Amino acid sequence: MIDPSFWHKKWEKNEIAFHESEANPLLVKHFSDLSLVKGSRVFVPLCGKTRDISWLLSNGYRVAGAELSQIAIEQLFMELGRQPEISTVGEVEQWSANSLDIFVGDIFAVSRKMLGPVDAIYDRAALVAFPEDMRNRYTAHLRGMTGKAPQLLICYDYDQILVQGPPFSIRNEEVHRYYADHYEVTLMASTDVSGGLKGKCPAKENVWRLKCK
Repeated sequence: MIDPSFWHKKWEKNEIAFHESEANPLLVKHFSDLSLVKGSRVFVPLCGKTRDISWLLSNGYRVAGAELSQIAIEQLFMELGRQPEISTVGEVEQWSANSLDIFVGDIFAVSRKMLGPVDAIYDRAALVAFPEDMRNRYTAHLRGMTGKAPQLLICYDYDQILVQGPPFSIRNEEVHRYYADHYEVTLMASTDVSGGLKGKCPAKENVWRLKCK
């Protein structure tokens, strides 16, 4: 299990090589596979300040997110040019501004009632951030808090012996183990990571669509 302080220190030191300056190309290419109408609400777990949120908002979707680091969310709202209304909800803070709601704190403290209805999940950063001993808990919590909303899942597959995560390697059979009892699981694309993972070993970036059975 990774201690929360690991991620807090990453943001405090601005060690955020995982942060991309543009929307993820796989999101742009495959988000339409979820067949959502404009105005749908998309949940982004462990969202950081990802530019994917800006892309979703600019394409007419509403966004909810969960993130441990307040620093990340301060930067997100600043970069979006939005002034948040901040309230305490249970053990987390809710930062909200027109079509955007971010829950700052432990994702396991965010309930379905607090989150409210969502139409889909976009997970590029969460499953790959949890070590193996936490993934069953995370995926079960995600199903519960979203009512098994359909999901676009992006994860890496590489030799974990060669590179220490995060992002952790998620093998195809793991995705089926976590989700196949509840979703129709479809591998939409599998692409080579340019230059390898962290420049150290070959890796695949896999795009999955999960539709509720």
